[in-house]
Amino acid sequence: MKEEKKENQGQEKTPRMLLILCAVIIVLLLVVVILLLKGHGDTGSDLEETTMPSKRNVVINEENAEEMAVEILNREEAMVPGTYEVTMNSTWNFQDGTSISDNAYVENSTANTNSVYFDLQLDDTGNIIYESPVIPVGSYLKDIKLDTDLDAGTYECTLTYHLVDEEQNTLATLRMAVTVVVAN
Repeated sequence: MKEEKKENQGQEKTPRMLLILCAVIIVLLLVVVILLLKGHGDTGSDLEETTMPSKRNVVINEENAEEMAVEILNREEAMVPGTYEVTMNSTWNFQDGTSISDNAYVENSTANTNSVYFDLQLDDTGNIIYESPVIPVGSYLKDIKLDTDLDAGTYECTLTYHLVDEEQNTLATLRMAVTVVVAN
């Protein structure tokens, strides 16, 4: 009789354990879904948002298929690359505030797909002290002379790259730290 009771108790525990296990799995799945939905709006990206408004996808049907195919092909040409290779000096030296730098160098690598231009801004005041021309892929810029005459000193700056399309519309931006050193 004791053995029969033990068998019945063992059989009763198995369905309870399965129910408990299922409940734990359901709770974990709910927690994961809630966390994913909660974090959906925050990309955590340091890249500045583009100026282009976001567009929603359109349902493709027989009437708009040809038009949508053309739009998709055009959109693929203007897509922003997932990465951008930066080739530049992080410290730019100038003899004085009006001279050409002896080492400032910015290259738009052949590994990139878009032309760029950049603005150099003083961190403490926000003033833009240099605006570059557009640099095509595979080209570089040197012999840089600041647009603003700076006194002798060391200046912490932010260089903001603007990745542009053929019409020079900004597709994305990227920021880099640059130190400007003016000797005299």
